[in-house]
Amino acid sequence: MHYDLIVRNARIATATGAIKEGDLACLGSRIEKIGPQIFAGASEQIDAHGLLLLPGVIDPQVHFREPGACHKEDLASGSKAAVRGGVTSFLEMPNTRPATTSQQQLDQKLLLAATKSVANYGFFIGATTNNLKEINTATPICGIKIFMGASTGDLLIDQHADLERIFANGQRLIAVHAEDEQRIQTRKAHYLRDPNPDISLHSVIRDPKCALLATTLAVELSEKYQRRLHILHLSTALEVDYLRRHKPAWVTAEVIPNHLLLNTADYAQLGSLVQMNPPIREPSDNGALWQGLHDGVIDFIATDHAPHTLHEKQQPYPNSPSGMPGVETSLPLLLTEMQAGHCKLQEVLKWLSAGPAIAYNIINKGRIEEGFDADLTLVDMEHFHPVRNEDVVSRAGWSPYVGHSLTGWPQYTIVNGRIIYEKGRIHPGRLGKALCFNHAEE
Repeated sequence: MHYDLIVRNARIATATGAIKEGDLACLGSRIEKIGPQIFAGASEQIDAHGLLLLPGVIDPQVHFREPGACHKEDLASGSKAAVRGGVTSFLEMPNTRPATTSQQQLDQKLLLAATKSVANYGFFIGATTNNLKEINTATPICGIKIFMGASTGDLLIDQHADLERIFANGQRLIAVHAEDEQRIQTRKAHYLRDPNPDISLHSVIRDPKCALLATTLAVELSEKYQRRLHILHLSTALEVDYLRRHKPAWVTAEVIPNHLLLNTADYAQLGSLVQMNPPIREPSDNGALWQGLHDGVIDFIATDHAPHTLHEKQQPYPNSPSGMPGVETSLPLLLTEMQAGHCKLQEVLKWLSAGPAIAYNIINKGRIEEGFDADLTLVDMEHFHPVRNEDVVSRAGWSPYVGHSLTGWPQYTIVNGRIIYEKGRIHPGRLGKALCFNHAEE
């Protein structure tokens, strides 16, 4: 038997968190065989030398800015940053310029990705006040995105009648950016009277109640219409407590590393670099979000990778844009937390790979098993390296975690059975594929 790729001498992570020493062989885009030792040849081989082999990360919330803002990021630079971080598949948000709100715009994104994305890709369609037919017929999509609160771009659905019409018509998953726009605007008018407002007011204006009001409304509409709902970037202890008491079986939620690891104390040193929507919260919210993950109230982790240039971020608040890059650091951040005893390998595998695959019905992804797609990353758990701006692959060129010493940096990333990233180098001429979604209910 001759394989396309064999990874030898790896520490292979299983779904239970157990680690098995051995080899893994790929034939085409699939994992063909896993065993203690595979006696066969291959077109490509990696001697892992004890590196930890993990399923590729599925990042279910990124903003790669193409079309409309390619100076911040595009599908090529964003996907290269992704594979550097061990991310083999991503789901991209619709708030580009123009926004992805029709089949035509979706097709354009798919065509762009097919020619330049080195990771696997899928796209959301954005809801507007008048595209109900499009959001229920455009294909292939992973879900419908609703901005209940305004963020980057011009997609906003903040009227109850519009929200109810979308929830009441169709079967597709709805993912919400849950912030109450009316409360945000009222608080902006109050707190931004000072001509030189402090950046820390961003977390005051978009306070935890803004998030709770919108999350509560989304869950109530989901229950009323039995509609599959996903709550994006959960950020507050209030929401965790509410979902612990009121979360239906068909509702899922995510958290991002920024809300787990950063808080309002970071404004003093990092200023607008840590400005995002929803904003960073109090240290007590960090702990509540971690507990929500451990308890299963929060289902998995995304990054909300939302790059802006340093020049843009250095504008005085409130003209500074919200969002941070994150696709390169999510896996090392979580593996560093694991090394510190804050979570287990089994949880990391669920939060970063299996969980997103299940929630979005992504076919054949998220696990290391024979027959599954060979989307893999080999990480070094023996050494720590600092986050440095000069190493960032994202076009943004910076990270809020500069100076943090992290372990678990990917040494190889394999997409569809082929090496895409190898020790700082992207293999040329190799591209990802469009993700397949099993939406049988449609």
